[in-house]
Amino acid sequence: MVSAEPLLPYLEVPELVLVEPGSFGWGMPPAALALKPFGMLVATGVVLGVVLTLRQGRRLGFDPRALTSFIAYVVITAFVCGHVLHAIAYEPHRVVSDPLVLLRPWDGLSSLGGFFGAILGGAWWSWRTGSPLLPYGDVLASSFPAAWVFGRAGCSLAHDHPGIPSDLWFAVRFPGGGRLDLGLCELVLTIPLAVAFLLLRRRPRPWGFYCSGMVIAYAPTRFALDFLRAREPGVDAWVVDPRYGGLTPAQWGCLALLGLSVPLFWRALGRAGTREAVAPPLPSSGSSI
Repeated sequence: MVSAEPLLPYLEVPELVLVEPGSFGWGMPPAALALKPFGMLVATGVVLGVVLTLRQGRRLGFDPRALTSFIAYVVITAFVCGHVLHAIAYEPHRVVSDPLVLLRPWDGLSSLGGFFGAILGGAWWSWRTGSPLLPYGDVLASSFPAAWVFGRAGCSLAHDHPGIPSDLWFAVRFPGGGRLDLGLCELVLTIPLAVAFLLLRRRPRPWGFYCSGMVIAYAPTRFALDFLRAREPGVDAWVVDPRYGGLTPAQWGCLALLGLSVPLFWRALGRAGTREAVAPPLPSSGSSI
């Protein structure tokens, strides 16, 4: 018998307060210093992604200093651009009234903005060092879905991707009624992708396979899920995503990434079986910047 109401509870994990406001006198700190479940899970995902990337790099013969430098560029620019693009695309009214919001990276994050930031960071690193982008990007991309699982687990606990009202069994019992939790949906769909990548990378793949394959797997899924985003103004404390031409900013980002990734994937498949397609890059003199 099909359930007539959602079965999944609305979980709320409390933050771990480390320092209460005013603990040191003179109003310091002005706000509580706390570990939030979302931040802790994202940090865990970043650490896991770095460990998996370095391990795969060593196995494939990459220079560890060059790979560590590449990771630093990509991660930093991904978080910076993820926040800036989130503020501009999702909350432009806040940017107009308080431009300093662009300098507060903890105040909102766009996953698609992070993707574009990672591309910019990797390209910047490649330009500065003279090292090829695709081999380093592919080693990182082969590890990314496993790290992404933790990021979306954080979204599931924060419930910051509310979907349309629903009484399906896998909907979540949000305050005010059953509703799809799109962060949870994406988490579930990312797990098989992470497992597949970890298995596939046991054998060398042509450079560009994982960078493009990841987008080809993720972008259509995210594009479809965004049609299920909450649309009702004033839904509890959530901000309803703006639409541009009927699509969310993330959906436009998915289309742009697909436009870049499909030709790259086709090119990678065409080079499969050649020695050059899987040869580890030789580090340049500036690759440890």
